[in-house]
Amino acid sequence: MSKELNFTEVISRSKQIRKQYHELEKEHHGSEWTIEEDALAFLTDAGLVGRLTMSQQERWPKGDTTNEELSHKLGESIWWLIILAGRMNIDINVALEGFLSKTEKLLKK
Repeated sequence: MSKELNFTEVISRSKQIRKQYHELEKEHHGSEWTIEEDALAFLTDAGLVGRLTMSQQERWPKGDTTNEELSHKLGESIWWLIILAGRMNIDINVALEGFLSKTEKLLKK
């Protein structure tokens, strides 16, 4: 059975992981990735979600680990969105609440 996550804790854990990646980037490349590089990494992972979805739906041959890889990339994509929002000074809680509320209102028509 999976653990239900607290979104505030998810954000905190995500930021801590990103700090550790920044240290690796400095060690290997001399500087942290820019926001643009983070956005590109997110887009790359989002593209992999598409390809893995095709594989899971038997529309693209991928292999035996599709569900495991797809689950990982879905989680990683959420992580990237949290990181990108934070780096661009956008409160992800406010952004998500705004989207949900606006969309719910639009669909009630």
